[in-house]
Amino acid sequence: MKVKEMAELSGVSVRTLHHYDDIGLLVPEEVTEAGYRIYSDKNLEVLQQILFFKELGLPLEKIKEIMHNPSFDRREALLMQRDTLYSKRERLDEVIRTIEKTIQELKGEIQMSNREKFTGFDFGHNPYEEEARERWGDQVVDESEEKVKKMTGYDQEKFNEIFRELALIRGVSPESEIAQEKIDIWYHYLNEVGNYSPHAFEGLGHMYVNDERFTENIDQFGEGLAEFMYNAMSVYAERKKN
Repeated sequence: MKVKEMAELSGVSVRTLHHYDDIGLLVPEEVTEAGYRIYSDKNLEVLQQILFFKELGLPLEKIKEIMHNPSFDRREALLMQRDTLYSKRERLDEVIRTIEKTIQELKGEIQMSNREKFTGFDFGHNPYEEEARERWGDQVVDESEEKVKKMTGYDQEKFNEIFRELALIRGVSPESEIAQEKIDIWYHYLNEVGNYSPHAFEGLGHMYVNDERFTENIDQFGEGLAEFMYNAMSVYAERKKN
């Protein structure tokens, strides 16, 4: 099937599928001479697996590490994902019960102990990681964790600084010298922690405006920042290609 059909069937946007291809996570079965991506049933299975991993909260870099490992077994992964999601559901049920009790306490209906107020919260236990270490070994997980730290464990202050500076100039033309200078800093920063071609960088910009989660997070630095960055990144990528 073509990329549009793949997108309609899975609910994943065309731009996201392009991004998965760019980073080598989901490469289509073939690309025609005209440049059209053609996906197979096997590609569809891989996409389903990716989405299951995403449901567990794993970043794309870690998903790629796991799925490209020679010892990866789809059936084992599905069993692990099912069990982990069951565990996650149980924990969420506990958190919901804690919320309900807290509401009751606010109404004066019950009195909670300090310990009860934190029932359901567990930041030190990662059942997925334990399962992954058991199935794929410490080395694979450790290497993956190191890459993830680079991808998601940004220097938070540097990250915030770049976004604050971009927010300050979001009223200028995306093609202006200052806009391109600041977006160049963002491009090089991303390539310090990952590997973004100009095409992938442009695709990331598309996600900033097409995924509400990205837009909401980015616009916390300034309303309209996501749109500004998308336009500036598109201009930057086009110039880089040329």
